[in-house]
Amino acid sequence: MYDSYNAESMSGQVAAYFDLDGTLLDSSSEKTLTVHLAKKRPWRIPVGTVMWTLGLVGNLLRGRSLYDAARNRGHFSLASWKVLEDYSTPIAENQLKQKIPQEAWDCLTWHRNQGHRLVLVTATIAPMAEAMAAVLGMDAVYGCGPESRNGMMSGSEIGWSVPRRKGKVPIVQQDADKNGHDLSQCFGYGNTMADTWFMRITGNPIAVNPGAKMTKMATEQGWQIKSWKI
Repeated sequence: MYDSYNAESMSGQVAAYFDLDGTLLDSSSEKTLTVHLAKKRPWRIPVGTVMWTLGLVGNLLRGRSLYDAARNRGHFSLASWKVLEDYSTPIAENQLKQKIPQEAWDCLTWHRNQGHRLVLVTATIAPMAEAMAAVLGMDAVYGCGPESRNGMMSGSEIGWSVPRRKGKVPIVQQDADKNGHDLSQCFGYGNTMADTWFMRITGNPIAVNPGAKMTKMATEQGWQIKSWKI
């Protein structure tokens, strides 16, 4: 599967870092959670829409890029962390598990057989990221959220860990340092240009289901390209 990789005796130094949505999962985990929440509590639809829009405008006025501004958590305003945790596990098990391509399962199995550590690094809201990590059998997961998750959500990401775009880089670096991994031997899997920030600090970046721009970059850089679709 990965002919260019020489496992030697370095498995203990190696981790495989994965993005989630669009990479291991042929779906959007957070959108699925949002839709489920709206169906259970229809009053959230207008509230979430208004709060998300306010978050978008506020972030743009603070100079954030449209990409980051549009990824505020206004759609979860007034939802409790407990509710998200209660919903995430059954959604991951009963709906999203079927959206994991066979090639993704095969890849995870290959890494386990090599003795590699499997790490999920995703901007998906933490309860859903953790639920998907359990389904996938990951060794560690870094999702989006605060260290302490209690009470209601305001829609703000202030004080949160946000593994998004460049924000994934320090998380991967810190995880590698903590666990004694040699990043030059590690793998990085992602599906968008936003993921290339963390992928490029690994020795084995692999573009999964890339768009045209990422395909061009991956080809120029000599990265492997994979197509994993349901």
